Amino acid sequence: MIEEQLKQIREELSTYIKNSTNLKELNDVRVKAFGKSGLVTALSKNMREVAPEDRPKVGSQINAVRSELEELLKTKEAEFENAELARKLQEEQIDITEPSIKVEIGAYHPVADVIDRLTDICVDMGFSVVEGPEIESDYYNFEAMNIPKNHPSRDMQDTFFITDEILLRSQTSAVQAREMEKRKPPFKIVCPGKTYRNDSDATHSPIFHQLEGLVVDENISMADLKSMLTILMKRLYGEDTKIRFRPSFFPFTEPSIEVDVSCPNCHGTGCSICKGTGMLELLGAGVVNPKVLEMSGIDSKKYRGFAFGFGLDRTAMILDSISNIRSLYRNDIRFLEQMKGE
Repeated sequence: MIEEQLKQIREELSTYIKNSTNLKELNDVRVKAFGKSGLVTALSKNMREVAPEDRPKVGSQINAVRSELEELLKTKEAEFENAELARKLQEEQIDITEPSIKVEIGAYHPVADVIDRLTDICVDMGFSVVEGPEIESDYYNFEAMNIPKNHPSRDMQDTFFITDEILLRSQTSAVQAREMEKRKPPFKIVCPGKTYRNDSDATHSPIFHQLEGLVVDENISMADLKSMLTILMKRLYGEDTKIRFRPSFFPFTEPSIEVDVSCPNCHGTGCSICKGTGMLELLGAGVVNPKVLEMSGIDSKKYRGFAFGFGLDRTAMILDSISNIRSLYRNDIRFLEQMKGE
């Protein structure tokens, strides 16, 4: 009796599957076959009516029909899915040769551009790029740089103090102090980032950017510093750039120098940017003071170093002929549009 039912169910459901025209109809057939009240399910439940000796044979036949119907359902479902995919590909295809709608291209901020250009040059020369906190301690910002609390050079910086010992860093040298404590020589690092001083006019801003570099190794000399800076300046401003080194003073370097370059706007002939001198004061540098090395746990008898520091906002103003530093911080889209293609 069950064998006859099974044969009839197989033929009936196979016909339904073949005649299905969409996934919904196919799913209805699946429920009709294998749902809680499905035809095949009901046969499985009626196995208790089969004589014990016939149950293995009948059970095998039911499983064979189940497998056959599941395979037919799977094949038919794949046909519908492939047909739907083909339809979507046909209807939703995109002609990639068609001219696109004009896309408005943004502009890179001058300061971000200078940071990228300088760090790329320094990385090519073997430097690692490191960063540090903008809220800094008095120790790392000043004392670790050989600037104790009574040092007169503190008067040159109007620092934003939060407490007596916590401040907004006035120089990225603090990152160098932290890195010297963590690293073992030899190493070469550059530290770009924001700095803060209470200073505001056409060429100064309370928020500005610096990039400072530090090299510590054996047998470092002023000649190494001058050679490196000459390569750096020429790669930044052009091979025809002239470089001038002048003696100076910084508490954290000894000897110290100021570095001037020929004005990239007038190429040394004199203009409003260089105030007719043909040269621009660009950065300070020098051989690291042995006291700074010793405070960071580095043996100054074995190792020496050199350091240099850029004002990135001033560098951006020179490269892009920007007359007022405030233009860099006004968030005026008209200003940035002028930087397109730079």
